[in-house]
Amino acid sequence: MYNTEIRGPLITGDKTLHQITEDICQPIDKKPRYWWYAVLFFCIVSLVYGAWALRITIGEGIGSWGLNNSVSWGWSIINFVWWIGIGHAGTAFSIFLLILEQKWRTSINRAAELMTVVAVICAVHFPILHIGRIWNGFYILPYPNDRGPLWLNFNSPLFWDVIAILTYLTASSLFWYVGMIPDLASIRDRTTSKIKKAIYGFFSLGWVGSSKDWFRFEKLGWVIGGLTAALVVSVHSIVALDFATSVLPGWHTTIFPPYFVVGAILSGFAMVLTLMIIIRKVYKFNDYITDSHLNAICKILVFISLIMGIAYSTEIFVAWYSDNEYEMFTFFHNRVTGDYNKAFWVMLISNAILPQLFWFKKIRKKLTIVFIISICINIGMWFERYVIVITSLTKDFFPSSWTDYKPTSVEIGLFAGTFGFFILCLLLFFKYLPMIAMHEVKGVLKYKLDK
Repeated sequence: MYNTEIRGPLITGDKTLHQITEDICQPIDKKPRYWWYAVLFFCIVSLVYGAWALRITIGEGIGSWGLNNSVSWGWSIINFVWWIGIGHAGTAFSIFLLILEQKWRTSINRAAELMTVVAVICAVHFPILHIGRIWNGFYILPYPNDRGPLWLNFNSPLFWDVIAILTYLTASSLFWYVGMIPDLASIRDRTTSKIKKAIYGFFSLGWVGSSKDWFRFEKLGWVIGGLTAALVVSVHSIVALDFATSVLPGWHTTIFPPYFVVGAILSGFAMVLTLMIIIRKVYKFNDYITDSHLNAICKILVFISLIMGIAYSTEIFVAWYSDNEYEMFTFFHNRVTGDYNKAFWVMLISNAILPQLFWFKKIRKKLTIVFIISICINIGMWFERYVIVITSLTKDFFPSSWTDYKPTSVEIGLFAGTFGFFILCLLLFFKYLPMIAMHEVKGVLKYKLDK
C-alpha cells in the first residue's frame, strides 16, 4: 500500500472535492491557448504529409518504399512494433497497478489509457499497408468463404497478430471509455451548454451516481482489467514470434517473447513519463501530478531498464557461447561493430545505461533531466527495433545477396503521419475530455482524509 508519510502526498494544496472538479475541468471550460493552435497546425502538416505518402503507397505499391529482395521488412515493421510497444503503456500502467491496488496511478492512468488506444491505431495500418494491395486485407480475417482450399494458416504468428491486436484494441478502448463514464456525467451536470449537455449525457449512459451504479462500475472495471491483463503479455509475445520462428541470425532465439514484452513496457512507461511532465507543466497540474508520481515512474523505469540490460547481455553471450559463425557475425560484426554499430550503441546507452541515473534522488527531482531521459528511452526503443530488423536482413547467409537499406520519403511520410495523428488525438483529448480521472483522484483524497 502507498505510504504517504514515506513516499510523499499524492495530492497537494489541501484540495476539496469541488476544487478537484473545477481544476480538472478548467481546460474543457476555457478556450485553447495559442500553443494549442500551433501544435494543431503541426499535426495538420504531418497528417497532410502522411496522406500524400499513403496515396503514393496505394497508387504505386510498396515499390515506392526502400525495400528490396533482402530487406523485405523495413520502416513499416519497425514502426509497427514501436507503436505497439507504446500501446502497452495504458494497459500495463492502469491494469497491473489497479490489480496491485497502487493509489498513485490515479492521476496518470487516464492519459496512459488514451495513449494505448491511439498508439494501437497508429500501429495497425503499417502491416495492412505492407500487404501491398490493401484492398485484399480481408483475406487475413477468419470468416466463412467459398474460396475452396484457400484458408488461413492458423499456425502462423502473423495470423495471431491480427487476432491479438484487434482484441487488444477493442478491450483497451472499452477499458478507457468505461473508466470515463462518471467523469462524463460530472461534465454533463455542470455544463450550461445544451449541446455539450446532450453529447456528454449520451456518452455517460444515464449515470446518476447511485450505489448500484458504482458497484457495477467497479466490478466491470475489474473484469475488463483482468481479461485485458493477459493481452499485455500475449500481444507482444505474438509479435516477437514473427521474428523468433524464422531461421535468420539474430532472430532465431527463444528470448524474444519476454524480451519484447519488457521492452514494450519500458517504452510505454517512458512515453507516459514524457506526457505527464508536459501535462504538469502546461496545465499547471503540480497538485495532482506530484513529484511522488514522477518519482514512482522513474523507479519502475530503473527496474525495467535493468531487465533490458540483462536481455542485451544474454543475446550477446549466447551468440558468443554458441560459436555459431552466423550469429557471431550478426552480433559482433554487424551490430556491436560494423555498419550499424551507431544504432546499436544508441539502443544500448538509451535503454540500459541512461535510466540508471534514476537511482539518484537528485536526478529524479530535476524534471528537465527526467524529461530528456524519457525521450532518449523512446528513441532508443525505436533503434532497438531498427537494429533487430535491419541488421539481420541486410546481411544474411549469402554475401552475394547483401544490400543496404534506406527509407524513402514515402516511408518517412507514413511515420510522420502517425505522429501527427497521435498528437492530434492528445490535443483533442486535452480539450474535450478530463485528462485526469476525477472520481479516482477524489477517492485518493478520501483515502488521505481517512488516514
